[in-house]
Amino acid sequence: MDGVLIDSEAAIRRAWIDAAATTGGELSPDDYLSIIGLTLSDAHSRLASLLGAERFAAARQLVLAEVGPESGFVFPAKPGAMEALATLAGLGVRCAVASSTAAPEVRRRLGAVDLLRYFEVVVGGDEVARGKPDPALFLLAARRLGAEPSACVVFEDSTHGLSAARAAGITAVAVPDLKEPDPALSDRRLDSLQELVPLAASWFAAGR
Repeated sequence: MDGVLIDSEAAIRRAWIDAAATTGGELSPDDYLSIIGLTLSDAHSRLASLLGAERFAAARQLVLAEVGPESGFVFPAKPGAMEALATLAGLGVRCAVASSTAAPEVRRRLGAVDLLRYFEVVVGGDEVARGKPDPALFLLAARRLGAEPSACVVFEDSTHGLSAARAAGITAVAVPDLKEPDPALSDRRLDSLQELVPLAASWFAAGR
């Protein structure tokens, strides 16, 4: 979801960097990039180690106030997301979203930009014991769809996510956002989901 379907990573990164500075700490853009794709608990552990426990707690409150669930902040859809999902729906392709973000927040963020209706299954990082790069999120999504992992395709922006897809035995398509993921982990690469629209019919043709 984050960085693929909605443009959230840049806003959240900015909020964390600003909050760290406000509380007397320092967080670099590269520091933030190291947590992309991790579950919330893993990301928070990483941020706490970078900022210190007390400063992390104070910064987190500032971030929640700016872009958290109660802030009313709406992350815009990424270019091509709506068109790609509508195209897949028209082809009868069943879709799941498997995000490191907690499931209720996944539903809130996607619902705010009218994308949630395209997903038959929602899996959040709060529903698995181990987050990406562990394959648990994607395996749970495939199971809920009633599909074999080998019959699925994952669209991911992060190295953690692509590693999880590979570990699950799922075809992996890189759609980079803030950081170019490891190219060795993806089967295909798109600059944005807009590029999927003319390709979808051939990619998801019956029996392929």
